[in-house]
Amino acid sequence: MINISPRQLQVFVQVATLGSVRAAAEHLHLTQPAASMALRDMEHQLAAPVFDRERGRLHLNPRGRELLPLAQELLERYAEFGRHGAGDAMLGGELRVGTSNTVGNYRVGELLGRFVEAHPQVTIRLRVANTEAIAAAMLDHALDVGCVEGPVTHPQLEVRPWRTDSLVVCARPDHPLARRRRLAAEHFAGARWVLREPGSATRALSERALGQLPGGLTVLELDQIEAIKQAVVAGLGIACLPEVAVTDAVAAGRLKVLHTPFLDLTRQLSILLHRQKYRGAAMEAFLRTL
Repeated sequence: MINISPRQLQVFVQVATLGSVRAAAEHLHLTQPAASMALRDMEHQLAAPVFDRERGRLHLNPRGRELLPLAQELLERYAEFGRHGAGDAMLGGELRVGTSNTVGNYRVGELLGRFVEAHPQVTIRLRVANTEAIAAAMLDHALDVGCVEGPVTHPQLEVRPWRTDSLVVCARPDHPLARRRRLAAEHFAGARWVLREPGSATRALSERALGQLPGGLTVLELDQIEAIKQAVVAGLGIACLPEVAVTDAVAAGRLKVLHTPFLDLTRQLSILLHRQKYRGAAMEAFLRTL
């Protein structure tokens, strides 16, 4: 008879998340031998390994990937059982949220503020990366919910619209394009552009906009919006950036937004949910705040 304990499930989930028994043991405040024994006993009961071992790192094998969302659900239900049994109305536990850069750096208050205020005992684990990386983490069950700027299409992911967002083309105030009273597409011929890295939603929309303009030159690719802003301020080129990210620099006179009504620079921000992921009380409460 299989008799897998909550502790064994905790070790399994944390090793899957962190990639090593040592890191899982530290997270769970266990000794490494105790964590290793818990994982070994679970695999013995299942009569099959759930990880592939490579150079000191553990990677989920197909059996492990199949069992991970079930283990996460069992642990969440176990915690909810204890909370309801104790008559505790306060939500606890943690919520692992992944956001793309614009949301994580400039709209995190809009995304999480109401939930954090209503449920202060829930720990938020926030990961900020580009859209491609957040979608991959959702598919690996490393995150509970995602919020991204770019389009995501995958049969295992549910995509819910959250809000719209706008990009703007910006330049240093003394840039030749910034000094023009009225701009047309042909004025951008030969422009020097500073772009986000491939895989970023901002990069994808920038490329779509550049496709509507005469040919230019990409002089830099950077993975942080703030770095791009500084490059534009330094006169290295012009950039297409989220409007919310340049408000401060425009107000300070360090950047100027170029008026480009001939470009479509709007996009949809979306919530990502894994279709196989159990949506416990904390998750449902978070979704209601949106």
